[in-house]
Amino acid sequence: MTTAAPAEERPEPYRRVQRALADKGHPHAPLWLEVSARTAQEAADALGVTVGQIAKSVIFRRQADDEAVLVITSGDKRVDEKRVAAITGALARADAEFVKAATGFSIGGVSPLAHSRPPVTLIDRELFRFDDIWAAAGHPNGVFRLTPQQLQQLTGAPVADVVKL
Repeated sequence: MTTAAPAEERPEPYRRVQRALADKGHPHAPLWLEVSARTAQEAADALGVTVGQIAKSVIFRRQADDEAVLVITSGDKRVDEKRVAAITGALARADAEFVKAATGFSIGGVSPLAHSRPPVTLIDRELFRFDDIWAAAGHPNGVFRLTPQQLQQLTGAPVADVVKL
């Protein structure tokens, strides 16, 4: 399931998340999965947890200023773009090129922290249904464990209701 190869052998975005977690005193170092976890379902299957425990990162492009808007929600929920836009302003879809340029991460590995430019971030309340959740660690094979409360502390992001009912 996971490997313990030296960190210097891992991709730079993964190492950036690893350093950020260590700098913030987070108790759980990221894990490197033997399989890709580009989707919430793949991550849940690899970790043996429910898909809802995967903190998926969805990036939008704010129309007013081209800023990245990151919504972190439970893997079993769909983001309601209208609810997010009511908080952040009008949104557009973010393609892979925009995501990489704005965050420093590729789609499937967008971490909630250690971005190249800090995005506008919202945490969906649905994550608080779980004691432990898992988030991407900068690469589709990288994940780290945390609580929803730790996610809020690490990101400083507000909690909102932004999923489809």
